[in-house]
Amino acid sequence: MFYSVNSMGLLGLSAYPVLAEVDLSQSMPAFEIVGLPGAAVKESRDRVRSAIRNCGLTFPIGKIIVNLSPADVKKDGALYDLPIFLGILKAAGTLDADLADSAFFGELSLSGEVRRINGALPLVLGAKQQGLRRIFLPQANAAEGALVQGIEVYGISHVSQLLNWYQKGAALSPAARKEPLPNESLPHLDFADVKGQAGAKRALEIAAAGGHNLLMIGSPGAGKSMLAKRLPSILPEMTFEESIETTKIHSVAGLLPEGAALITQRPFRAPHHTISPVGLSGGGSIPRPGEISLAHNGVLFLDELPEFSRDAMEVLRQPIEDGQVTISRVAGTLTYPCSIMVVAAMNPCPCGYFGHPVRECSCSSHAVSRYLSRVSGPLLDRLDLHVEVAPVEYQNLVSTQPEESSKSIRQRVNQARKLQRERYRSIGISCNAKLPAPAVNGFCPMDEGAAALLSRAFETMGLSARAYDRILKVSRTIADLDGAEVICRRHIAEAVQYRSLDRKYWSR
Repeated sequence: MFYSVNSMGLLGLSAYPVLAEVDLSQSMPAFEIVGLPGAAVKESRDRVRSAIRNCGLTFPIGKIIVNLSPADVKKDGALYDLPIFLGILKAAGTLDADLADSAFFGELSLSGEVRRINGALPLVLGAKQQGLRRIFLPQANAAEGALVQGIEVYGISHVSQLLNWYQKGAALSPAARKEPLPNESLPHLDFADVKGQAGAKRALEIAAAGGHNLLMIGSPGAGKSMLAKRLPSILPEMTFEESIETTKIHSVAGLLPEGAALITQRPFRAPHHTISPVGLSGGGSIPRPGEISLAHNGVLFLDELPEFSRDAMEVLRQPIEDGQVTISRVAGTLTYPCSIMVVAAMNPCPCGYFGHPVRECSCSSHAVSRYLSRVSGPLLDRLDLHVEVAPVEYQNLVSTQPEESSKSIRQRVNQARKLQRERYRSIGISCNAKLPAPAVNGFCPMDEGAAALLSRAFETMGLSARAYDRILKVSRTIADLDGAEVICRRHIAEAVQYRSLDRKYWSR
């Protein structure tokens, strides 16, 4: 007997249809899985056999061949356990039901429990595009799958629920969509906890309002990491489309928090400086998303930037520009989105006290130059704002004057982002940092004073064309925070000062 069951597979974030074709013949007992199965798929034989027996059913005697079609694409993961289980029961005549309009995926335990899988959201989206009416998946993934409208998603915790529904008409209700609560998971860290550092706070507000990359330079203990960790508390709320994109990536990577259906808070990823280039960009025999993609629509924080390997830092250059990272392997070429804010922090020298107002630097001039040279010019050019974080003064530390809260800063950021979304609606971008170079001059009008100041800065500072564009984009963000339509001289002046630190440190 022959029968096929619908399922889905994943290539990156894209789902493709997979048919679990089962053939049962009267021959010497055997159980083979073909169709380029990975190690986890081959082990389905033992899981499925045990699940059938432990559910009180008879495992058929004969030669069983399971083909996972298309046969020229490698299959990985345990999500094919459930369709193989059902296909064997159908081919043996144990299950009498029409499965043609449904798709199934789930890992089976030896007792028949249906366990959580990775990538449920893109799998359900792909099944809907294939015109399927019902999806059966693990109960642990039900809330995630229910985000997709226009298709019935059923969560099951044990295969007996599915068998009873098909054979005995037992009750089984589609998973209800869980609406995310507003501000459901706002960060607990608040800018109100940060004493002083008004200049750094201002730079972080501008970066958050326009989606700009930022570099903080300062001595140890100045508060660079503390400021960066509070950045998520002022980032604008995610749109539903951004939440879906981010959730898909974390779902594929198996990093979706337990019980979470949708990621509503912008990601904040802070990899250690020992991370490899593959860890940043993604990879593996079957490429998985790296830290760059896991930070999609959020922040990638690189603390102690010069301590990262040169190869790892250079991996960032193309994704920062393109908003996506392409991974090429023998198994195929995959592209993951990575629209990110890069926030980096570093000391000005190996000992950390070059330029400190009180403590003397113990590094030689050669050691300082060698340390700073670890950060390449092209990468530095892609960081829109360069900010010096000075040590906090004693008067600020003991002051009882309340600092501005993240909530009030976030209100200004949200208002600026609202202006940007409306301005760029026709070209499909959401913030100033994503403005393509050909459109910069059209969307960043300047008055005469601003144009004259930028012209002088370009000549005297020896700016590149990329730096010119980035100064204009930062100026546009500063103007948006002011509620101004036209970029004025003061907006250019503030933006230019955020490009001066590379001249102070890297020109030595």
